[in-house]
Amino acid sequence: MLVPYACRPETSRGRRYREEESVFRSAFQRDRDRIIHASAFRRLMHKTQVFVVHEGDSFRTRLTHSIEVAQVARTIAGALGLNAELTEAVALAHDLGHTPFGHAGEDLMARLMAPFGGFDHNAQAVRVVTKLERHYAAFDGLNLTWETLEGIAKHNGPVAGPLPWALADYSAVHDLELTTHASAEAQVAALSDDIAYNNHDLQDGLRAGLFTEADLAGLPVIGACYAEVDVLYPGLDARRRRHEALRRVFGIMVADVIETSRAVLAQARPQTPADIRALARPVIRFSQALRADLKVIRDFLFARMYRAPGVMAVRAEVTRMIENLFPLYLRETGLLPDRWRADIAEAADETELARIVCDYIAGMTDRFAMQEHARLFGREG
Repeated sequence: MLVPYACRPETSRGRRYREEESVFRSAFQRDRDRIIHASAFRRLMHKTQVFVVHEGDSFRTRLTHSIEVAQVARTIAGALGLNAELTEAVALAHDLGHTPFGHAGEDLMARLMAPFGGFDHNAQAVRVVTKLERHYAAFDGLNLTWETLEGIAKHNGPVAGPLPWALADYSAVHDLELTTHASAEAQVAALSDDIAYNNHDLQDGLRAGLFTEADLAGLPVIGACYAEVDVLYPGLDARRRRHEALRRVFGIMVADVIETSRAVLAQARPQTPADIRALARPVIRFSQALRADLKVIRDFLFARMYRAPGVMAVRAEVTRMIENLFPLYLRETGLLPDRWRADIAEAADETELARIVCDYIAGMTDRFAMQEHARLFGREG
């Protein structure tokens, strides 16, 4: 049973282009399925989170991360009486706009695109699902419902200030009400993203040897979970011990969001999805205590993982690849594949051309970007 402020497919604001709805699937189920079948979703298999694809086959990719986020999101949405299908659709789509090479690639693309309207991965995800996926006869993009598009655009909160060009471009023709909070379902997807990457970054950092269990012993939440496992299962082998401890950390984060959000919602007493959007603060939250603990954990990961010398060295190497490719494609547009030629022919100026090149590079996988760089510049380029 859905709560009154849950989004319902039968009262959806609809799609930009009118379609007959499916007899067998709700509008939000259909959104989810279109996202799963999108080319950009498949490419997430070869886009990495922190490590680059060639560094090991056990680390998370954007695809496995998105699946994990969707699993957490469905659990939380179900516990709160929200629409799990909408939550899942937003969760699966939330990383579609990421560049190759993780946050290093995004930071560089934002710098390269600063003269041309900027770059933001959430805005780029909207562009992917409204423009760049070109499979349907009647429209570009996936023609998702308003609620799913809203969730992709602003699951992290209202979008204020100058809009990245990709979001401004779409907002001019389809208002996603960017200055308000998103639905509770989209907010669940955002917190599920935090839960998933907090958990798997710990796992991947341990696997990569960037820190040890002993280094984690003094951290809030984590140290207590390891201690509990040692009491319950003395002498457990290292692999099982790690799994048992970190799954407890995972469970604590999920339970905290559910309990805290229930209390916030009970106090706010929303009656419709519009009430959720009108509130001054998000309704899906961690408790203050856990939020403080998670900051300590994130600070540890920032110092020991995201800024580890080995990670930074690879980051510098792959950043150089995009730095080389972007101006080359701007100068020599004939290097882009045939499917991009029509867009190039319609580009009115350098800004429009840069945005086409941005779309092309942002859609690359780690592996393809490295292959293209080697082909165009040589192994030592």
